[in-house]
Amino acid sequence: MESSSDLVKGEASTPPTVVPEDEKAASRKRRPKWLVPLVVAVVVVVVVAGLVGWHLVESHRHDSALESCNQAARSLRGKTGSAQLAKYQEASGVKVNQVKDAKTVTDMSRSVKAAGGLKPPTIQCKASMFTSELNTEASKAKKLDGEYAAVSKSAKAVTASRDAKTLEGAKTALNAKKDEASKLLGDSDGKVADNATRDDLQTAMDQAGQIKGDKAKAYQEATNSLQVAIDRVNASMQAKSQADQQAAAQAAQTQASQQTAKRSKSSQQGLSSSHSRGRRGYTPSRPTTSQRGGGGGGLAPAPATPQEDHSNWRERLQNGTVSNGGKPVCQKGQACGIG
Repeated sequence: MESSSDLVKGEASTPPTVVPEDEKAASRKRRPKWLVPLVVAVVVVVVVAGLVGWHLVESHRHDSALESCNQAARSLRGKTGSAQLAKYQEASGVKVNQVKDAKTVTDMSRSVKAAGGLKPPTIQCKASMFTSELNTEASKAKKLDGEYAAVSKSAKAVTASRDAKTLEGAKTALNAKKDEASKLLGDSDGKVADNATRDDLQTAMDQAGQIKGDKAKAYQEATNSLQVAIDRVNASMQAKSQADQQAAAQAAQTQASQQTAKRSKSSQQGLSSSHSRGRRGYTPSRPTTSQRGGGGGGLAPAPATPQEDHSNWRERLQNGTVSNGGKPVCQKGQACGIG
């Protein structure tokens, strides 16, 4: 057996094999020329396929984000349109004393504050936007949609509570007006200028008694109709009262005029009777033969009845009317009575 050292030595002594150039050429001839282009083509195909696949995936993600954004925006617009915002504004302005449940007003205030106020939100969903931007807008729209859903719920609760209190008030007002109308109908009997007004009032009362349902407007309209009928009856009563007062005043004036005329007639009759008695009681005095004077044949007048005379005594003395012991003083050229 040969030792390992001998083997090593033998191998080392063996010269390297040299491949002739002809053999290299033969080896190159055995590799196909189309192999390299094929490899390149395969690589290109793989790269292009990868790019196409990435683009398809990214396009799908973009389309999904765009659709999600549009859906969220549509849902939000359904809760934030002009008509809806007007309802929210109306509910937000309702006061505590206008509702049956004050808690509904408190909840409404909180929901409006959480939504950042009642204003049209701005959500953009454009195809030109990046996928990340579309996802951000969709998330914003979904958040606002939930907040405005709470606003819508609170607004409905406030409106329902307000309507309930309005209905209750309308029913109470109608009942009170019916009682007023019933009392007036009884009090006005025979006291109106036109009895048709009382008939209209009775008709309005009958119609008011038929009102039913949960619509406050129906009760309010019935109350207004009763008020109109009540006003007409009151006006008719006032017209009759004024007419009665005028008739009474005219009757009193006529009676007073008749009494005045009667008193005037009585006074005139009394005065005429007095004058007549005065004329019948006066008789001219006729002188007797013993009273005839000698001078001139004149008759002496009958002595007058003494009456109180308040004239000045000096004037009476000068006129010769002063009596002497109750007898007239004779004047020169005048006849004197006997005695």
